[in-house]
Formats: sequence, C-alpha cells, structure tokens
Amino acid sequence: MGMRRHAQFFARTVMVQDNNIEKASRLLNNILSKEGIFQQYRYTRYYEKPTQTRRRINYEKCKALYNEDMNRKIRFILRKNREDPFPGCS
Repeated sequence: MGMRRHAQFFARTVMVQDNNIEKASRLLNNILSKEGIFQQYRYTRYYEKPTQTRRRINYEKCKALYNEDMNRKIRFILRKNREDPFPGCS
C-alpha cells in the first residue's frame, strides 16, 4: 500500500513486492512500451530503407497533429460551465 503513494519506479527500476516477479515484469514492460523503447527497438532491429524511414516519420508527424487536434476538440466539447451543455441536441 505504501508503495502506491510513492514512485513505483526510478530510472526504469521497478520495485518487486512479495517476490511477485510477474507483476514487476508487467509493470516494467508497460513503462518501456509507454516510453517507446520497444517501438524503437523494432525499428532498429532490421535495416530500414531511407524511403521507409521518411514515410514513417511523416506518418508519425501527421498522427501527432491529428491526435492533438482531436484532443483539443474533445476538451472543447467536454468543458464545463457552458450555457448549452449539449450543443446541437435541441
């Protein structure tokens, strides 16, 4: 219980509680996947042609822009203290 209130990892170090290695392993894998370590490993495991690299980078940029725009729209729709809480549903 006390570990939840504190950082569960420090510099990718995971604390093992009650010899539960499976849980610590899942937590570490979750941390590494969120940081993109596995994805970077997959890209560098084999040679990637320069055209594929450019296409992938352009796709990632477009995806980031799209996600940012959608998050902004969702925040706009879900904001509080509006006169009409459900616009367009009159």
